[in-house]
Amino acid sequence: MTPEQRIKLKAELAPHGTLRAGINLSNFLLVSGRHATGDPYGVAPDMAKAIGASLDLPVTLVPYESPGAIVDASIKDEWDICLIGAEPARAEIMSFTKAYVEILATYLVPAGSTIMSIEEVDQPGIRIAVAERAAYDLWLTANIKHATLMHAKGIDGAFDLFVSQNLEALACLKPRLLTDLEKLPGSRILDGQFTSVQQAIGTHKVNTKSVIFLENYIQKAIKDGFVAELIAKHQVKGLSVANI
Repeated sequence: MTPEQRIKLKAELAPHGTLRAGINLSNFLLVSGRHATGDPYGVAPDMAKAIGASLDLPVTLVPYESPGAIVDASIKDEWDICLIGAEPARAEIMSFTKAYVEILATYLVPAGSTIMSIEEVDQPGIRIAVAERAAYDLWLTANIKHATLMHAKGIDGAFDLFVSQNLEALACLKPRLLTDLEKLPGSRILDGQFTSVQQAIGTHKVNTKSVIFLENYIQKAIKDGFVAELIAKHQVKGLSVANI
């Protein structure tokens, strides 16, 4: 990249002089917590900082309570890049790199359930609790044909809905379901996955040069082992480096 190309890229990607990164606080695998200052830390914040550092740009982390809030903010000039699941519905309004990490999503069923496989969930009369506008909710909304999706705000809300309404299935990321399993004696996690959430870097559609740079950066970060190092650094279980 020539100095002139670098200047143009920085002007497109970070027009305010600082790389503002939208961070989804609800993804507990990518955001491990928050410092006393309020800044989030974890795999996603570190990835955002590394992208900024590669262009000698200061980075501001912009936290959001959900990925849906990040999507809604795409027209408000609040962020320059975002780190969320790449889904077709979201790709209509922003550009994504290929995934740098992926997370399996499956179902938990209550004690006594006769449901034995993922394929058996999509049946009439089956009610599925799910966090609204999560990446796996977008997949379910597009693919579930017979069961009924019951939406709640956030992962905790979906769990509470599943328990309080005695629903037939709870859809979530498998690492979280492993925790929920311990709270509900006799419950089971169904083998396999109905989808895997592809966590990627998003940017605005107009940033045509930037998305190419980000794609190349992610591929190099995977090949060089940097993504694996971030997962190990934050001791995240249930998060896998995506295939190139």
